[in-house]
Amino acid sequence: MKIIAPSILSANFLKLEQEILSLNPAQDIWIHLDVMDAHFVPNLTFGKVVIKDLEKITPHPLDAHFMVDDPAFFIEQFKDTGLHNFTFHWEATKHHDSLVQKARQYYPSVGISLNPSTPVSSIPAYLWAKIDLVLIMSVNPGFGGQSFITGTIDKIKEISALKQKYNPKLKIQIDGGVSDKNANDLWQAGATHLVAGSYIFNQTPDLYLKQIENLRS
Repeated sequence: MKIIAPSILSANFLKLEQEILSLNPAQDIWIHLDVMDAHFVPNLTFGKVVIKDLEKITPHPLDAHFMVDDPAFFIEQFKDTGLHNFTFHWEATKHHDSLVQKARQYYPSVGISLNPSTPVSSIPAYLWAKIDLVLIMSVNPGFGGQSFITGTIDKIKEISALKQKYNPKLKIQIDGGVSDKNANDLWQAGATHLVAGSYIFNQTPDLYLKQIENLRS
């Protein structure tokens, strides 16, 4: 199954409810939420109040990507927001295993994200079986609308090999610069989830579903 995760960082925040409702008819999508703390990355986005409200108006799983300095704090703070997936950055902590275990208490899915400069080999073999998802940043984190880093393809292939060995159910999510120009290469390399912001939301709302399907085909 090819999952598309529209990133609301690129949505119109003055009409956020309408933007989310326009995605409700779509099939096999996650709603991607970039939570930034203005420390791990320079930007600052939304918090738990917004996410709790979104959970009331969408049938789709909420997929949160925490670009934050203290993921342990956010695990506790967001536990009652209805999030399906909680992804934290490998680079933000030294206590990866304990954070995965802590997040598992509250969230059905737990993921780890790698920055473009962080090698796949940073994650030890034993930890692959303990996570549900790995998010590969294909741009530098913090801002939408950046160009895709082509070396991401090799990273996906490397993780796909590890997936077969350690965790066949692992989801491989790609975030940054995703469009119809590179989507097929990403699927072919082994991606299972594509995050797309500008490609979807830089259109009129009546074209959002078409853009989502373009990424699948």
